[in-house]
Amino acid sequence: MPELPEVETTLRGIAPFVTHTPIQQLIVREARLRWPIPEDLPQKLEGATIGEPWRRGKYLLLPIEKTGTLIIHLGMSGSLRIVDPGLAPRKHDHVDLVLSSGRAMRYHDPRRFGCILFAKIPEQHSLLRDLGPEPFDAVFDGRYLYQEARQRKTSVKTFIMDSHTVVGVGNIY
Repeated sequence: MPELPEVETTLRGIAPFVTHTPIQQLIVREARLRWPIPEDLPQKLEGATIGEPWRRGKYLLLPIEKTGTLIIHLGMSGSLRIVDPGLAPRKHDHVDLVLSSGRAMRYHDPRRFGCILFAKIPEQHSLLRDLGPEPFDAVFDGRYLYQEARQRKTSVKTFIMDSHTVVGVGNIY
């Protein structure tokens, strides 16, 4: 599963290509991901402009000007890449977000455990609202960990990997 560092690297890789860029078209080749891609998503996105992308835990967030935010999770084996116009999709390339530049942000997910959702207020979305702090937030320190650990009776590994404790820690660490 892509963990926080991989998701941050993905964000930094796509940001120069998508920031403040109008969306020409959303092509959905396979809508059945972990949760189905909303049927009305192409209409919500086409012609809209992407704002400054950001990350919350393992979620990538692409603000869509004046309408809401695209929430993307890469699941167990997903990836995003920027492709040139006309590059044929490969197996498991499920979604293309075609940009006004002609390039596309392509979502690839062999296991289909990821998701592409839309929220008017992403911080209130059920996947994001109860997440713990980011590892580099000022609130995440020894005192915070001590207070959180006192309230739970679980193994250290389970405690640290719980996204309600801190986001982004996974099994590979």
